[in-house]
Amino acid sequence: MKTFGVHGASPAMDKKVSDFWQGISRAERRVLILDYDGTLAPFSMDRECAAPYARLLPLLQHLKQATGTRLVIVTGRPALSAARLLHLQDVEIWGCHGLERLQADGSLNKPEVAAESLQAIADVTELLLNDGLGQFAERKFASIAVHWRGSEELAGQLTRRILHAWSMVQRRKGMRLMPFDGGIEITAGARNRGDAVQAVLSESGPAAAVAYLGGETPDEDAFGALHGRGLNVLVREEYRRTIADIWIRPPNEVAAFLKAWASACEEQG
Repeated sequence: MKTFGVHGASPAMDKKVSDFWQGISRAERRVLILDYDGTLAPFSMDRECAAPYARLLPLLQHLKQATGTRLVIVTGRPALSAARLLHLQDVEIWGCHGLERLQADGSLNKPEVAAESLQAIADVTELLLNDGLGQFAERKFASIAVHWRGSEELAGQLTRRILHAWSMVQRRKGMRLMPFDGGIEITAGARNRGDAVQAVLSESGPAAAVAYLGGETPDEDAFGALHGRGLNVLVREEYRRTIADIWIRPPNEVAAFLKAWASACEEQG
């Protein structure tokens, strides 16, 4: 698999991408699903300051307003956290890897999580705090993530501690261990990004043209849900093994993709 745009692609993938753009131009419904960190915004050691690439915001707003594209963000962040950083109006956000959903009208939906599972997350949180690792831990609605981005020399130590915590709670109901770029998360939620994509596909109907852009390990669940149904795009500075169809680098090639999407929409009719 080669890179989109600047780097080209294999003949077979060139045809698939060409067919995809033609499908965009003919589609009555269009859905663009994107990860946040690493795709729309650079990774940041201070997660609350991970602002999106400035050049991408007007392109996204244009797609939503001028092309009728359904814009969906799927992220490991809490949905409200992503919304504060994104500053886009009426955008649907699936947060915590699909566990919660912020509707375009501002309503926030969260599933019920078993009390036993939530207690397991509380126990892991307490263990990490007692170990003095609170600065690396991020507590969410139904999960606890340990980040070592910017402190890679501690990755081994932090991995051992979170795996030790995992060994204590993994048998409790609904628990899941989820590695991601720069950390590991223990979650009490049964949903993942693939479930979010499946829900969006179900709502959009079989005739919708759909693409997913993301680069983190949890995005593979989303790629799997969309496989054979749309275009999966790996967004990373460096290539890694993936089931995605094509690979692009942020932010320039992401911007080129968004512009190509807009152009394909304008060719309708």
